[in-house]
Parts: sequence; structure tokens; C-alpha cells
Amino acid sequence: MLTRRTFAVAMIAALAMPSLAFAQATTPSAATIERQLEATPRVKLRPNQRVTVREFKRRPDLRRMARSIDIQSINFAFGSAAISESQYGKIDNIADALHRILRRDRGARILIEGHTDAVGSFQSNQILSEQRAASLKRTLVREFGVPGHALETVGYGEEFLLVPTQQENWRNRRVTLRRFDDFIR
Repeated sequence: MLTRRTFAVAMIAALAMPSLAFAQATTPSAATIERQLEATPRVKLRPNQRVTVREFKRRPDLRRMARSIDIQSINFAFGSAAISESQYGKIDNIADALHRILRRDRGARILIEGHTDAVGSFQSNQILSEQRAASLKRTLVREFGVPGHALETVGYGEEFLLVPTQQENWRNRRVTLRRFDDFIR
């Protein structure tokens, strides 16, 4: 739900940074997020093929098979992992979808992946992506009451660019929500 305060902050951001504000203004609805994460799995692993959470995070082949959705609309300040209250309206959509999924399936597990663009060093982008994923988890748990046990985080830095460029590109700065309970032991 968009409050007057959230709307006012979004309008100020749009005026201050028009290309960024319009490029990242669209947040998937809670229903869209829920639908993507509840879709029929592309692959059903046999019990002997299942892996640990740690191994799932390291295996792009498995992650590509998992149900997922990219969220490109959460705006972080350059080089920052802090999530301002102005972003809470967007996070509310994520929280709402996760609450509905967890009400139906208490065993659902969601991986929050942090990604960056390729500006800066590989190491600093890796650290920043990990911090951004952790920041989203912390906000979902503390501010929106999502159970922490259902969420895992990982950062991939600039490793999986959506737009292959060494230049700044907002589409690469994103979080991905990936449902992985079908893949783990």
C-alpha cells in the first residue's frame, strides 16, 4: 500500500534523479512475487540429488532451475547497503508475498541474492552485495515480521550481470528472490 509519505518521497527522488527514479520505479506486486515463487518447479530433484544450502548457493545450474524473481526497484545509495524507510513500500510487497507463501507452506525457504554492477573492484562489489542481501533480510525480519528461519542470504557481486557491461547499469544492481526448498536436504 502506497502511503502519502512514501509517494512524496518517491516524487522527490524522481525529481532529484529522474533517470534512476523512472528506471527503477516499478516494483512487482505482492501477487506477482507470490506467483513467481509459487510456480510449478521446472525440475523435481530426487532425494539423493538434493544438496545443502551452502552447495545450492555455489551451484548456478541449480539456482537457474529454482523459481525466482528479480527485484530491481530497491534503491541503495551508491556504495551503501542501508535501506531507507522510503523503500519500505516496495519491501512491503515482498513481505506480503512471503507471508502468504509461508502461511501455506511453513517449510518454504527463500534465498535473497544481492547483486551489483561492475563499477568498483570485484572484492568491494562482493562485500557490498552480501551486505545488501543481509540488509534486506534484516528489514524483512525486523520491520515486517517475516520469520528469519525462512530466509537465507548470499552476495554474488558483479558475477551474474544481467547487462554485460563494465559501465554503471542500474539493472545489474538488484536483489533476486529464489525459492530453494525443493533443492535442499
